[in-house]
Amino acid sequence: QVQLRESGGGLVEAGSSLRLSCTASGSTFSNYAMAWFRQAPGKERQFVASISMRGSGAFYADSVKGRFTISRDNAENTVDLQMDSLIPEDTAIYYCAAKPYAVSRDVRAFESWGQGTQVTVSS
Repeated sequence: QVQLRESGGGLVEAGSSLRLSCTASGSTFSNYAMAWFRQAPGKERQFVASISMRGSGAFYADSVKGRFTISRDNAENTVDLQMDSLIPEDTAIYYCAAKPYAVSRDVRAFESWGQGTQVTVSS
């Protein structure tokens, strides 16, 4: 399994931007589809964005489409989430996740998870 570590969370005002980063280690990064999920207090973990092994395909939840961008650098073993035009409803713990090969939106399909990073958006 690949080990994942997120960074870049914080407290920002509505309308601001944040960039989350996830660094992978322990396995061949380019063999993994990557994704970001988030979990707000009292709610289930939900899909945010995913990207294919080589970055040719990216997929987004409707709630973040047009505001968030997922990208990866297979040479650096990183996957980033650029979050623009943040709104209070984006407040959650954001998790990086990995699964071998095929990209997915299904939280149950991902076998490796980071520890999460808190994003708080004030109104």
